[in-house]
Amino acid sequence: MRALLSKAPGGPETLTIDEMPDPVAGAGEVVVAVKACAINYPDVLVIEDKYQFRPQRPFAPGGEISGVVESVGEGVTEFAPGDRVMCNTSMNGLSERVVVREAALYRLPDGRTFEEGASLLLTYGTTIHALIDRGHLKEGDTLLVLGAAGGVGLAAIELGKAFGARVVAAVSSDEKAAAAREAGADETIVYARAPFDKDQSKALAEQFKAAAGKEGYQVIYDPVGGDYAEPALRSIGWEGRYLVVGFPAGIPKLPLNLTLLKSCDVCGVFWGAFAARDPEGNRAHIDHLFRLWADGKIAPRVTEVFPFNRGGDAIAKMAARGAIGKLVVRVAD
Repeated sequence: MRALLSKAPGGPETLTIDEMPDPVAGAGEVVVAVKACAINYPDVLVIEDKYQFRPQRPFAPGGEISGVVESVGEGVTEFAPGDRVMCNTSMNGLSERVVVREAALYRLPDGRTFEEGASLLLTYGTTIHALIDRGHLKEGDTLLVLGAAGGVGLAAIELGKAFGARVVAAVSSDEKAAAAREAGADETIVYARAPFDKDQSKALAEQFKAAAGKEGYQVIYDPVGGDYAEPALRSIGWEGRYLVVGFPAGIPKLPLNLTLLKSCDVCGVFWGAFAARDPEGNRAHIDHLFRLWADGKIAPRVTEVFPFNRGGDAIAKMAARGAIGKLVVRVAD
């Protein structure tokens, strides 16, 4: 089979398509012929050895796929060859075939494309865990979403609205603001590109505060980090929850006196670890997502599809923070 491989640390230009042995399903495992693989920010980091873990090389990036069951191992009872499925793989999604645990698979609903199926689990799974388990978001809360036009940002807008929150979406361009409004944001903020000096940081904090209203934000969803974090934290409300989701703009250093003054919480969100530690809780969240999807309250927004031989270009666009919605690589027809 072919795979888009990382053989040495580096950017997307270092990835090459090469032949690899076909995987074989062991007990409780399934081989999936990959049709589509969504690109996420961890794919940018892992090929540069900047992610939380470093897979043994050579490996293919890509942790969110859809496809068709090709073969099953001993003891597999829920799936059979020919079934349309979707799953998270952690790694190796940019391959023509992957082997996954049966328990990790979900059926791709009828009428949904492979591109849509590859774009739901990681993005929305991260976000529903963040908003419900870590942010305790409830009806009537005001939610600030940073980086609101990316995959997780749009998911946060949709889920925030589905859970009855007022959503303020912060983005870096008018085009992204339009995408956030289309997803249901009640209000948008267009911020400048970091880095910020002290006056610019203060001005951004005032922008956030003005959009929040006098009570501030009950929940802040931050998949961006960097110089955007402190101004956002300054706009949080009393006993608010600041959700730390990712750092494409850099790892921020927050002045902890702000947490004292607001009696607020800064909460880490590590969905992969949550899913491993509490698989039943995670599956309940995914079942909830499928219901919301069926009801039309959420819908993965696939904005660009790349052919397999341009998978590196998709990762490069993600690295440049140029993505609106989800970028997907079509691995096979």
